Amino acid sequence: MHSPTVDVLFIGIGAIGLPMASRIKQAGHRVTAVDRSQDRRRDADRAGLGTAEAPTAADVAVVMVASGAQLASVVEDDGGLLQVLPRGSVCIVMSTVGPDAVRSIADKFAAHGVDVVDAPVTGGVERAEAGELTIFAAGNAYAVHRVGDVLQAMGTIHPCGHEPGRGQSLKLVNQLLCSIHLVAAAEALAFAEALELDPEDVHRAVSSGAGASFMLSDRGPRMLAASGSEVPFTALDIFAKDSALVHAAAAQVGFDAPLLGVAAQAFSQASDLGLGRADDSRIREIYKTKVDGRG
Repeated sequence: MHSPTVDVLFIGIGAIGLPMASRIKQAGHRVTAVDRSQDRRRDADRAGLGTAEAPTAADVAVVMVASGAQLASVVEDDGGLLQVLPRGSVCIVMSTVGPDAVRSIADKFAAHGVDVVDAPVTGGVERAEAGELTIFAAGNAYAVHRVGDVLQAMGTIHPCGHEPGRGQSLKLVNQLLCSIHLVAAAEALAFAEALELDPEDVHRAVSSGAGASFMLSDRGPRMLAASGSEVPFTALDIFAKDSALVHAAAAQVGFDAPLLGVAAQAFSQASDLGLGRADDSRIREIYKTKVDGRG
């Protein structure tokens, strides 16, 4: 049976948000893409999506912004989602913003009769384009069921429980691993070069072995490109932000994460080199500097 068409407001149409919104449209839903950037709205127009500068009423709002502060702004500012979403609608938070940020807006929405589904994603741009993201979904069971068709258009749902914030917690475990694996991939390829091996040959050799990781397979080729990725898929500053969220959550529960600390230091060093807004594969350059300078 064909699933009912719903009006979806998609807020945040960057490198990963745009293909996510496109997949929802391809599933037969009406999508309005919202972003303050005129360039991003232009990209959405070219993709056949409706666009708007500010939120409007909808059955479902999907939020894919960069930070907890941006989430709060989208929800609470004048003309924000708290004012425009009707009672009975659902707000899906798909950004990585940490458990506290989602719990805070869930409490505010509850007073307006709007459910929040906490559903951060992992998988990167290519999997977003293919509709193959992994979605860590938490929230009221009925609300998760109601937006199931929208979520399934973007990937596979992994249920995390009935409380908003639990999806974010699982995503932070994911980001601890991603942060460490990204830096480890860069360090391994730089180590290969220091040993006077061909890094491209090393990448081919180890990518299918026990030392393989998604980050090595996905980011490795971009790390090895002469000029790095011209168009950032995920900015390095996103990993710096996510590492801080992991660190804060670990501190709250008294958990020590020393490897995360090493990765966070690498992201800080990359930011100091002016690479914060560059593609995350350019973390390789902090090691390139060391290799180039060896005696």
